Amino acid sequence: MPLPTDRTQPTHGQQLSRAEPVEIWKARKARAVNVSANHLSEKFKHVTSVNFVDYVARTRFEKARRLLEDVDLRISEIAFAVGFQSLSQFNRVFKKLSRKSPTEFRASLLKHSKARANQKIGSLINAK
Repeated sequence: MPLPTDRTQPTHGQQLSRAEPVEIWKARKARAVNVSANHLSEKFKHVTSVNFVDYVARTRFEKARRLLEDVDLRISEIAFAVGFQSLSQFNRVFKKLSRKSPTEFRASLLKHSKARANQKIGSLINAK
């Protein structure tokens, strides 16, 4: 069952679309299998041992982490594209799960990327 955050990765310069809110998505899926949204959540927790809302937050967080590698995407674009309803909600969940704000996380990605590039250049120079 695809999540409301499932979107294809945008190509360079492509805009992200906004994911639908989890409650709307859950209600639609529940109707499709002829159960209530609450029953769907209860069954999900019973089968997976994970709260449905926590699962969706984690999935959105993981998607956002990947999208933060693209410096051409604004953090607010990413937040809404993966399904968060506000930037403050996104920042709160992201920091809770990664211990860094999205901005800090992106900065650390860039720092590590530059360090790897410098190592490669150094290796190429030393190999000659």
